[in-house]
Amino acid sequence: MNFSDHFSSQASEYAKYRPRYPEALFEYLAATTPAHELAWDCGTGNGQVALSLTAYFQQIYGTDASEKQIAQAFGHDRIRYSVTTADRTETPDSAIDLITVGQALHWFNLEQFYQEVQRVLKPNGVIAVWCYGFFNIPSANNELNQALQEYYQAVEPFWPPERQLVEEQYQTIPFPFVELTPPPFSMTCEWNAEQLIGYLVTWSATQRFIAQYGIDESQKLCDNLAAAWGSLQETKLISWPISVRVGSPRI
Repeated sequence: MNFSDHFSSQASEYAKYRPRYPEALFEYLAATTPAHELAWDCGTGNGQVALSLTAYFQQIYGTDASEKQIAQAFGHDRIRYSVTTADRTETPDSAIDLITVGQALHWFNLEQFYQEVQRVLKPNGVIAVWCYGFFNIPSANNELNQALQEYYQAVEPFWPPERQLVEEQYQTIPFPFVELTPPPFSMTCEWNAEQLIGYLVTWSATQRFIAQYGIDESQKLCDNLAAAWGSLQETKLISWPISVRVGSPRI
């Protein structure tokens, strides 16, 4: 299948400025699977999810179609990385206890990916997919909220069409599994202005905005954010609600 690589150009920054998923998410997922021998993190990117899974599974298979993302991935003796698309694995039939896809399912050929899931997942295994959209800053004043809104409105036209599935919280995406009902999860960070702006610049939409309008126009948006932030070293709580879907094969 064709692979649209939206992330390789900023792979190192992507690894640096990604928020971390809550440990409670992985505790929950581990509790849903009776065995903990092998997990597959598909669309692993910088390996953030794969690394978190090492606390619960004996071996983790991390795959991503981006060679540059894999080159930046977190190393661990329990993780085996591979550069491949989501519809191809080297895993035998019915071998995997847990399959995870964090913020990547909207890029996949779903029909082909789900065929591979049905092949490699154990009958009592679990697949978990999740996404997160725009964040909120509870302590933000009107000036900061306005600067954030202006930033998002400027880059929003540059999201690939697949991004709409994230905006819909994966609720409109096909999910041919017997679904469980997970508890609510959210990511939180205490970031200063530089960290938040670093994160925003990793967006593929930001990179396309820069490609069309130039770095100076992007810098203006970032300067507006920095001015609205207040003291640049002051940290603020930032929260991303996570939309999670969890299921088992139909048997």
